[in-house]
Amino acid sequence: MNDRNATPSLSRTIAAVERDTGLSKDTLRVWERRYGFPHPDRDQFGERVYPIEQVDKLRVLRRLMDAGHRPGKVIHLPIEQLQALAAETTASSVIPRSMGDANAEHEDLQRYLELIKAHEVDSLRRALSQAQLRIGMERFVTEIVSPLTRMVGDAWARGYVEVFEEHLYTESIQVVLRGAIGTIPQPARRPRILLTTIPQEPHGLGLLMAEAILALEGCRCVSLGVQTPIWDIVLASSAHRADVVALSFSAVVNPNQVLDSLVELRQKLPAGTEIWAGGNCPILQRRPPADITVLNELIEIQPTIRRWREAHPEG
Repeated sequence: MNDRNATPSLSRTIAAVERDTGLSKDTLRVWERRYGFPHPDRDQFGERVYPIEQVDKLRVLRRLMDAGHRPGKVIHLPIEQLQALAAETTASSVIPRSMGDANAEHEDLQRYLELIKAHEVDSLRRALSQAQLRIGMERFVTEIVSPLTRMVGDAWARGYVEVFEEHLYTESIQVVLRGAIGTIPQPARRPRILLTTIPQEPHGLGLLMAEAILALEGCRCVSLGVQTPIWDIVLASSAHRADVVALSFSAVVNPNQVLDSLVELRQKLPAGTEIWAGGNCPILQRRPPADITVLNELIEIQPTIRRWREAHPEG
C-alpha cells in the first residue's frame, strides 16, 4: 500500500492534478461540467482542490483513454471496475505477439518494473543498455521500450507506480535511447525529418522511439523536443530544409486541438513538405486530416520511408 493512501484528507490543486494525471485543466473542467466528475472541493480562496481518491480515479480514466475508451462511457463506473477494465484492456497488448517466448519476455519486463519500484536507477539504466546492445536498437524499441512503457503506464494508472517513479523510468529510457542514437553515424540520405510535438502535448517518449527507428533507416533527424508552437515548427522546417515534419500525439490531448493544429500546420508548410503524425491519439484513426500521413504503429515507419524514397529518387 502506498503511504499517500494512509492520509485520506490529502488533496491536489488543479495544476497538480494536470501534472499527475496528464489530463489538461480544460479537460477536467469539461468533465466536471458535462459528467459531474470530478467534483472538486474549494479551498479558502475558492480554487478547485481534488481529493486524492478522485485523482486516483482520474489516473485510471486517463489510462483507459490511452487505450481508446471514450470518457462518457466509463467515467461513472466505480474505480474497482475501471481498474479491472484497464487490466483487461492492456493484458493482451503489453507483450508483442512476435516474441517467441512471451512468458520469459514478460518476466524480463517485470524485472525492469521492479527496478523502477526499488528506485535502482543505475541498475535500471545498465540493464536497459545491455538489452539494447544485445538485441539491437530496432528490437529494443519495439519489443522492450514500447511494451514496457505501456506496462509502466498501466501500473501508474493502478496506483502501483507513483508519478515520480514514472518520471524516473521516462528519464532512464531517454538517457539510454539518446546514447544509443548518438552512436549511429550521421546519414547522408534523405528524407530530412523534423520531430516535435504541438504546445498542448508534453509527452515526448513516443517521439524519441520514432527518432530511433528513423535514425536506423538512415534519415537525417532534427528533434525540437516537445511543445513547439506551430509557427516555430514552420520556421524550423524551413531552416533545416525538412522533407518531413513528424509529430507525436498521446491520448490526453484534446482531439480538436490535434486536428486544428494539423490543419494549421498543413496550411503553413510548403506543399512538398510531408506531415507524419503518430501516437495513440484515437482521433487520428477515426478522422485523419487530409494530406496527413498517420502512422498507427512504430512498424509502419519503415514502409513509409520506403514509399517516400521511391517517390523522391536522389539524383
